[in-house]
Amino acid sequence: MIEKGMRFTCGCTVGPEDTAAAVGSGDMAVLATPTMIAMMERAAMLAVADALPDGCTTVGTRVEVAHTRATPTGSPVTATAELTEVDGRRLVFRVEASDPGGVTGEGTHERFVVDRKKFLGKL
Repeated sequence: MIEKGMRFTCGCTVGPEDTAAAVGSGDMAVLATPTMIAMMERAAMLAVADALPDGCTTVGTRVEVAHTRATPTGSPVTATAELTEVDGRRLVFRVEASDPGGVTGEGTHERFVVDRKKFLGKL
C-alpha cells in the first residue's frame, strides 16, 4: 500500500561521468544538475517500488528543484525522496540532495503509477 511518509535515500561518489562537463549541461567538473535530478527521481521511484501492484511502475512527470551548491568530483552525494501527497495514481515527493557540506539541492517531484504493458502499448 502506498502511503505518505514513504522514503528512500540513494547515493554515489561523483565521478567524471556525473559532471556538468560530461553530460553537456555546463563546462565544469562538478555534479551536473541533470545528474542530481536523476538521483532524486531514482530515490522517488524506489521509495514506492515495493508497494506497487504487480505489473506496475511509476513514471516521472514533473520536477521542480533548485540546485543551490556545487559538489566536486570525488565527493559523496545522496538524494532522498519522501512521499508527501497521494492523489489516486499521482504521487508527489519532497526531494533533497546533499553532500558532506550540507544540502545541495531541493524541491518537488511528481510521478504517476502506470501499468507497464498499457504504458508501453501506447508508444
